[in-house]
Amino acid sequence: MLLPVSGLGMNSTMDDMNLIQQAQRHHLVVRELGEEIDLEIGPGDDDPSFANTPLIVGPREPSAEEHDETKQTAMVSQLTNEDQMSKTQPAKRKKKVVKRWREEWADTYKWAYVDVKEGTARIFCSICREYGRKHRRNPYGNEGSRNMQMSALEEHNNSLLHKEALRLQMASKDKIIVEKPIYVKALMSKTAGSIVEAALKRDPHEVEFIQSVQEAVHALERVIAKNSHYVNIMERLLEPERMIVFRVPWVDDRGETHVNRGFRVQFNQALGPCRGGIRFHPSVNLSIVKFLGFEQTLKNALSPYKLGGAAGGSDFEPKGKSDNEIMRFCQSFMNEIYRYLGPDKDLPSEEMGVGTREMGYLFGQYRRLAGHFQGSFTGPRIFWSGSSLRTEATGYGLVFFAQLILSDMNKELKGLRCAVSGSGKIAMHVLEKLIAYGALPITVSDAKGYLVDEDGFDYMKISFLRDIKAQQRSLRDYSKTYARSKYYDESKPWSERCDVAFPCASQNEIDQSDAINLVNSGCRILVEGSNMPCTPEAVDVLRKANVLIAPAMAAGAGGVVAGELELNHECNLVHWSPEDFESKLQDAMKQTYQRVLKAATDFGYQKESPEALVHGAVISSFLTIAQAMTDQGCV
Repeated sequence: MLLPVSGLGMNSTMDDMNLIQQAQRHHLVVRELGEEIDLEIGPGDDDPSFANTPLIVGPREPSAEEHDETKQTAMVSQLTNEDQMSKTQPAKRKKKVVKRWREEWADTYKWAYVDVKEGTARIFCSICREYGRKHRRNPYGNEGSRNMQMSALEEHNNSLLHKEALRLQMASKDKIIVEKPIYVKALMSKTAGSIVEAALKRDPHEVEFIQSVQEAVHALERVIAKNSHYVNIMERLLEPERMIVFRVPWVDDRGETHVNRGFRVQFNQALGPCRGGIRFHPSVNLSIVKFLGFEQTLKNALSPYKLGGAAGGSDFEPKGKSDNEIMRFCQSFMNEIYRYLGPDKDLPSEEMGVGTREMGYLFGQYRRLAGHFQGSFTGPRIFWSGSSLRTEATGYGLVFFAQLILSDMNKELKGLRCAVSGSGKIAMHVLEKLIAYGALPITVSDAKGYLVDEDGFDYMKISFLRDIKAQQRSLRDYSKTYARSKYYDESKPWSERCDVAFPCASQNEIDQSDAINLVNSGCRILVEGSNMPCTPEAVDVLRKANVLIAPAMAAGAGGVVAGELELNHECNLVHWSPEDFESKLQDAMKQTYQRVLKAATDFGYQKESPEALVHGAVISSFLTIAQAMTDQGCV
């Protein structure tokens, strides 16, 4: 109970008056936000005594004494106006500092962003779109301190609210995909459209797979129109022979148990045992694995070897994990999948997130479980597989394919500006071979942006880029050594002036606006290093602008060739020199190129048409598979 005003001195009256104002002020905050108490809200944030001030949580009616006290408070406030102004002014100055610090915070850590709510600038979590004490410590005591920033970041990452929001976000990915509109092409015939309609009805949530199906069916319209029997073959082909989904439990270095989801889709084995990559990335789901398996089936059918297609992986993120954690995950992954693998069944190869280290762990556990050394996984280690040029083959093959296209135009790669996306194994080997041909590669990219070097990359610069990637540093560090280069955050390299583009990052990396930028930048040939790098809208833009597209299933066949050469022991470092290997690879790419052009011209596509290579590749692959499926009956 507060004492009457008449029984207090002037100083006591002022203290109680401030206490009541603070209580009322904080009471308003509590009523405005419900149960949540936010340290950023209200004029009393910066008051050092805020932590020791009792908060009034529930509303109550003021007593008669408090009414009298309020009147007296109003009179006192007029007499002490100058004193209050002196107290208010420093708080305003501090708020400006805090506002600037908040903006710096959002620039430093991508999980946070600044927004204005109820007239107040606040720091929001970019995952759960919330703000308050559960996402950071109160920064007012030490604005801009790096230690304070790091402790706040740690608290944010460990907060229960943030973890729950992140879990819900991951769990709702399928719902997000369902809401994403599926681009359906309008130029299909009724028969071809029925195939896509059936796939949509069966798998309405698998956007990447449906997109891949649409591209293939669109390319096969003339084939299906000539022979209705192919409709049934296509419907059977679009349903994988076997889909394996399993859990992958593993233990981290702290002893905590985690569970990821593993996949292996053996799409089609009509031509032979399956071959296909394993991808470790948080985005991996059944739709992506099916799309990769379907693309791999067509790619293998186009190669000189008789092979089926498969794909697999997990939503596991290798980045930031120790070698022991990755080893334990790979061993757990192989414990489930090994019974479906073998040289006459299915052999995996490297893909995104899976390199030499991961393939070594996978093969070691497979050998241990299978009890023999028969067969090998396709990878670059000499002591457990054949060729050491496996990783180069895909990237080199892309450049060989581009050179074949230019040769038919009486041109060459020498002197041409080339834009490359990605900075993984394929992209780096594309850079190497472009330099060997005298071209000028000017860009690489990562998940956060892209790097452009107007002087072009050379072998020394590529070696430096590899060191940066091996140390898990940002490509931005390259600009600290080479001043004429520049790194652009949250951007793609497709607005840079170029003659040939090599997308080597991931699927759908080129959208409609990127395609427009490519056309405006002077690009005339696009060689797909990654599977399905263009969205359907981007493909339409490129075709209307007469940009020639070399599809990944044809241009990327070098990896399939190298894998079979090493598996069949036709090629190793003892008996083959790198020059001999490249000669063998060039011959295989030339055969693939000629098969694609022949299939396109057989069905009426002009050699100069921007879609001739895409349609020719799908037609040639499909006819090879369809013949095998017809010969083998309904299996």
